[in-house]
Amino acid sequence: MSTSFQQRQKQGRQWTYGVAVLFALATIALVIYSSFGNAANRVEVCITFGGRQACRTARARDREAALRTATDNTCAQLASGMDAVNQCTHTPPDRVTWLKP
Repeated sequence: MSTSFQQRQKQGRQWTYGVAVLFALATIALVIYSSFGNAANRVEVCITFGGRQACRTARARDREAALRTATDNTCAQLASGMDAVNQCTHTPPDRVTWLKP
């Protein structure tokens, strides 16, 4: 192999790695922005199910989505299996606390 070919090959790899790193950073930034950047509603939901109680906090753009996410997260902690999770998500919460974003 000639030296110029090896240099071009090395530059190509460096360019590919650079693009991959930039793509990864852009993806991370997008996830962080979409998770926190526009979440105007924050809520804590506490539920008792199966003799246990758990509380979880969630953020979302609208109140319904925040409440649903916090409820789902709480039930994921308390129940196992689809039937139990469905029963838990239909259980009225013990407490719903709206927090500052």
